[in-house]
Amino acid sequence: MIANNIFRIIGDLFTEGLFVPFDLIRSDKNWWTSNIINFLFIAVFFVLLAYWMKESVRFKKEGTEDLPK
Repeated sequence: MIANNIFRIIGDLFTEGLFVPFDLIRSDKNWWTSNIINFLFIAVFFVLLAYWMKESVRFKKEGTEDLPK
């Protein structure tokens, strides 16, 4: 009974609380505002990809990318 209540509280937290901003964005009729979250995720992905590639080049120049253990 207690475990059921815990999962019900977690479900209510997400459906009634944390997903409300996404429901408001989804109900908007403008395509640009509906997809702003996707654009933010894509921008973060490209920033992290650029950082990863820069570090990969740095390790390759140093010759330390595949050192045996």
